[in-house]
Amino acid sequence: MTEEPKQEKIHLFTPGPTPIPEQVLRRMAEPIIHHRSEEFHTIFKRVNTNLQYLFRTTQPVITLASSGTGGMEATFVNLFSPGDKIISVNNGKFGERWVSMPKAFGLNVIELRYEWGDAPTPEDISKALQKHPDAKAVYLVHCETSTGTYTDVHSISKVVHSQSSALVCVDGVCSVGGMELRFDDWELDACVTSSQKGLMVPPGLAFIALSNRAVDVMKYSKIPKYYFDLNKALESYQKNDTPWTPAITLIQGLDASLEMIKDEGIESRWHNHTMRAREVRNGVTLLGMKLFSRYPSDAVTTVMMPVNIESKRFHELLRKKYSIYFAKGQGEFVDKIFRVAHIGYHDKRDITIALEALKKVVTESVT
Repeated sequence: MTEEPKQEKIHLFTPGPTPIPEQVLRRMAEPIIHHRSEEFHTIFKRVNTNLQYLFRTTQPVITLASSGTGGMEATFVNLFSPGDKIISVNNGKFGERWVSMPKAFGLNVIELRYEWGDAPTPEDISKALQKHPDAKAVYLVHCETSTGTYTDVHSISKVVHSQSSALVCVDGVCSVGGMELRFDDWELDACVTSSQKGLMVPPGLAFIALSNRAVDVMKYSKIPKYYFDLNKALESYQKNDTPWTPAITLIQGLDASLEMIKDEGIESRWHNHTMRAREVRNGVTLLGMKLFSRYPSDAVTTVMMPVNIESKRFHELLRKKYSIYFAKGQGEFVDKIFRVAHIGYHDKRDITIALEALKKVVTESVT
């Protein structure tokens, strides 16, 4: 028999999906179980408790079978009614989405637009609230995946609550599980993340932490919803169940990944991600490359593509010669920047491999 060629190990440094640990893969390979069984309820109860640990909250964290975008849609359709005013920060591709999506549901969106790579300040939000004291919420992206830009949602949350009754709603898709986020202490009202980034699970799950304030206003929402009805989800949550068929295999993998995170310790994990981010930023700077974001995050680093390097050849060399995947930019920056993710299942050796390959490719891909 002819032996099949050995497959090269893929080194994923994309901001989702991120590498999946072996113990998570093994759990997902276990036989399927029935989701209305006591066995599943036991697993889901443990998952729900560990999600609270992850978000640093005593509040419910709802699990949805959807992408992070579905989780964000669930906040818009459950927290508001047509005509309600919200302030939404747009400083990247996903900020753009959190402006256009609520408009589709009839919300009155006040857009605060920033250049890509820039971030809002507490003073900016304060001024916006003074102009729009009737705003029902402020939407922020903790780490804008398209630009690797960090927003200080903690300081902004303080400002919002000090001068308004608006909810603080956060896109934590690229940050939760790798960057410091304390849902209760920071007085956040809704925070969404998904499975394929800091949680080290394949795509397909979204998670929403909800404050008491958010749960209260959900009772009065007039926007139609069915599958994404969080009131139904909360009812099932109390019984360690879901209103609709859950993604059982992904939840089994999630159970393993959350146990890994808990064993590492969430604060230790935040620290380790900070160290990996510094290593990447220092490494690309030593190669003479420039960072793109003015407020770089600890989840993904964005780097300006040198003018003498063609983007397509750059990524092809990384992929074909070194089995390394970085991400291109998005929108108008698709070939002007590249993104190196260091959230999830990476260690110091992985970063060293990425930087060594980058150094070689920078030389080889010069046109």
